[in-house]
Amino acid sequence: MNLAGKGRDLAADTRPWRDPSAEPFLRISALTKRFDDFTAVDAVSLDIFRGELFCLLGGSGCGKSTLLRMLAGFEEPTAGSIVLDGRPMQGVPPHRRPTNMMFQSYALFPHMKVERNIAYGLAREGVGRAEQAARVAEMLRLVKLERFATRKPHQLSGGQRQRVALARALVKRPKLLLLDEPLGALDKKLREETQFELIRIQETLGITFIVVTHDQDEAMTIATRIGVMHEGHIVQIGEPREIYETPVNRFVADFIGSVNLIEARVDAAAPDAMRVITDDLGPVIVPPMAGLRAGQQVWLALRPESIRLGRGPAPEPGRNHLQAVVEEVGYVGHASTYRLRAASGRLLVASSPNRLHDEDPITWDERVHASFAPAAVRVLTE
Repeated sequence: MNLAGKGRDLAADTRPWRDPSAEPFLRISALTKRFDDFTAVDAVSLDIFRGELFCLLGGSGCGKSTLLRMLAGFEEPTAGSIVLDGRPMQGVPPHRRPTNMMFQSYALFPHMKVERNIAYGLAREGVGRAEQAARVAEMLRLVKLERFATRKPHQLSGGQRQRVALARALVKRPKLLLLDEPLGALDKKLREETQFELIRIQETLGITFIVVTHDQDEAMTIATRIGVMHEGHIVQIGEPREIYETPVNRFVADFIGSVNLIEARVDAAAPDAMRVITDDLGPVIVPPMAGLRAGQQVWLALRPESIRLGRGPAPEPGRNHLQAVVEEVGYVGHASTYRLRAASGRLLVASSPNRLHDEDPITWDERVHASFAPAAVRVLTE
């Protein structure tokens, strides 16, 4: 995961969710969907603002696609409400909503050329041929497919088919575009390239996007904000940096990226630091946290890139440190991942950037010092 500048580094005045007086474009209130005795979405409340590229992120079966289908009008909520641009959506059928949806399968018509696929929704609505042609041409320019207008879907690459589906969803000029795993069918390299194309298109048009994905890297790259879903609930909403660096519980910490989760007990606290005791690593100094009592169980979330490895003497004072043996090394080009075995037997994962032409990198079976700053540790109570 590339953490440098992750997410979209927006200026403060383009972050309306930070303004308590800002009016949301989409307000979801206590939205619930039950299928017989199974609750797929459980009392979800969420405000999304105009012009956002918001990601619903979660594993399979967490309720994110069901939530998206309720926004589109394909599923009727069991309870709760949806208000879009000041208009309640209760009872409004899909074709009457100012929304459109792009499906994971793309659902292109194989017998139609690209331009006719894009124009299909306009033709169904009775839009005149001249306006159809102008709007299709505009979309073809936007998704950079002007040269492919007369091809059929089987003559296109996966990335090109994805852009045709996006153009077809956008040509009707919805106020809200819903995208269900829009990049799921692409290979890794094309997926990464298309993420930035999606950002460019969304910023060009200014349309509010809600993207459902299970891919953490994708959400971190494209989203203005992320809502992490688990078992029908949204467990945390925040900007990508906030979700990654300050997870609210063990599920979020473990789901987003790689993390070392270490069980601990509170030992003593001072105004500027707190000491906890771990069975695996001994005493650890962490940032102070209000409301904790001595002996209380907590968990420490420590990201692999926060662990510094060295062969020399113990690191500078003020850092937590331990000795460990390198059991495995994984080389991924820009960085290496290390599996470390502490003296207690506990496994830790560390990562560090690779230096080009490093003639003496840390390798298997070496004994190393592993250290981390107290501020690098996130203390979790649940």
